[in-house]
Amino acid sequence: MKHIFLALALFGSVLCAQAQLKFGIKAGPNFSDVDGNIAPDTKMRTSFHFGALAELKLPGRFALQPELLYSSQGAEVESAAFKDIQYDYITVPVMLKYYLIPDLFNIELGPQFSFLINDNQDFDVEDSSTFDFAALGGVGVDLGQHFFVQGRYVLGLTDASSNADIKNRVIQLSLGYKF
Repeated sequence: MKHIFLALALFGSVLCAQAQLKFGIKAGPNFSDVDGNIAPDTKMRTSFHFGALAELKLPGRFALQPELLYSSQGAEVESAAFKDIQYDYITVPVMLKYYLIPDLFNIELGPQFSFLINDNQDFDVEDSSTFDFAALGGVGVDLGQHFFVQGRYVLGLTDASSNADIKNRVIQLSLGYKF
């Protein structure tokens, strides 16, 4: 058992020695809607996201970027009988990035784990879905050593509500700074 632990520690040390780690912050607008079986028609809701990230440069052109974000999502409802849908989440995207042009242009894919912290729906919180799982894809451009911009699409894979068959759909635009 000790040999396995030592081998894993050595492997981790070698990987970290070859990798660079940067921390950063990011923020920007969300353009969100819900998709599924919902009685009133909905349209895109404009809101925001902000949070922190770490970018771990891996060997070659790859990087791993876990994030911790606050993200306001939902949809505007086009019926006076219903109120707009608002979900506030703590999201944890884990993006695998591939730099098509080193240190400049990347594509990214990964999962997102979201935890509901607030909603404006009238149903009992015990009936609402408090976890949302999504797939993400996007592009990013590094603007020098510190600044970057990202565009991302979030495709919800689980129901955002246990009372309706709806899934989150979000377009995120971000401006960020890496330390």
